[in-house]
Amino acid sequence: PEGAPPLPGERPAPEMVSLGKMLYFDPRLSEKQDMSCNSCHNLAMGGASGHGSLGGRLTPTVFNAVFNTAQFWDGRASNLKEQVVKSVMVNPAALLVTRGGAMTPNTSEMNIAKQRTAERLKSIPGYVPAFKKAFPSEAEPITYDNIGRAIAAFETTLITPDAPFDRWLRGDDAALSEVQKQGLKLFMDKGCSNCHNGTNIGGGRFARFGVAKNPGPDLLPADDVGRFALTRDVNDKYVFKVPGLRNVELIPPYFHSGRIWDLNEAVAVMGETQLGQKLSGEETAKIAAFLKSLTGRQPEITIPALPPSVATTIRP
Repeated sequence: PEGAPPLPGERPAPEMVSLGKMLYFDPRLSEKQDMSCNSCHNLAMGGASGHGSLGGRLTPTVFNAVFNTAQFWDGRASNLKEQVVKSVMVNPAALLVTRGGAMTPNTSEMNIAKQRTAERLKSIPGYVPAFKKAFPSEAEPITYDNIGRAIAAFETTLITPDAPFDRWLRGDDAALSEVQKQGLKLFMDKGCSNCHNGTNIGGGRFARFGVAKNPGPDLLPADDVGRFALTRDVNDKYVFKVPGLRNVELIPPYFHSGRIWDLNEAVAVMGETQLGQKLSGEETAKIAAFLKSLTGRQPEITIPALPPSVATTIRP
């Protein structure tokens, strides 16, 4: 990907992006002041957590997320701005409750958390001018919604262009090895590209996990029913957003349950569960080799200096 699409209704100025970058790394957005966005979406580890799941599902990567048709595994946010605003910044695991067999936010506690988050930032003097610069037309710029807008503006910059596959698409035939070219052909011939397509090589649709074969309770926990918990449509049981495959080699474990750590094994599972095909070891290895060509240039991020707390800053 060479450029991120704009957020709906936004034309973020550099000041908004700069503020969003500070907020992304600031653990004071969490009640205990011990977790930032980067804690789970680690920009040094492919924009994901690198340690499995939080609150019952694997933390998806933030890299190239702007190209996805929706955010979260169940698609309950239509864009990055909604995703940030709907995220639970205060003790995420504690604020998730089981409803209808899936983990969903406890909205009553979230409302309390939102107001407290904004008030805490108001009590940090260094944030006051930063918000005024980012939102110059607003009389009260430090709001929870603006926190989400700023972080989302920063996240739109987290794209990974110039992968070998991108260079190959632009005409550089040497950008892919022969094995990767064979893997690409298998990726298309076997049907992987029916779901994993578009700018992000996925992220553009929803699909049931286990179309051809149930992957079993380890990979598909029975109590997480996917989009069904959101839509109550029986056709959405065990339906999840198809993840984008860019940088996939950098972000194990795989699947919403985060149970598979080996890319070859993940490819083999997808062949059986989604396509009804038992791939040979050679086929699996070639497809995995192609997937590694989707690793792009990682964003170079300078860690921002955050405004200090003062004696009157709201404490945990």
